[in-house]
Amino acid sequence: MDEKTFTQQSAMVPPEETVTQQTPGAPGGQAIPETTEIAAHEQRKAYGTAKTENLRDSELWRYLLPTAVILGCLALLAIPLIILIPLFAISLDPAAATHSLAWLWITMILLEIGAAAIIIYGLTKIFLTQAGNYRR
Repeated sequence: MDEKTFTQQSAMVPPEETVTQQTPGAPGGQAIPETTEIAAHEQRKAYGTAKTENLRDSELWRYLLPTAVILGCLALLAIPLIILIPLFAISLDPAAATHSLAWLWITMILLEIGAAAIIIYGLTKIFLTQAGNYRR
């Protein structure tokens, strides 16, 4: 933005302006002077005017955002399962030292799936529905 555009209005206002008004409640209709002082160095800035905003939408975000959310949800579900399922499979071997820990890996897998399901439900409700955009 050009600095001249922002300060153009404040440059046109004189540093001190005296306004005289007739006050109906004053005796004899006397004029009471009111002073309004505006500093000459004050800068007025306009934010977000329609003339400066680019209102065209490339609509690329409509494809990138759902793709990123879906990939994140898949990663949220897959990464812990990639770690826990081999540990569970090893614990099923009777000769393994972790044979008695099969219950632990089953519990961990169920907790992970439950937590991931809640998070995935929330992310899809927030980012993959159009109704959320029009509530406010």
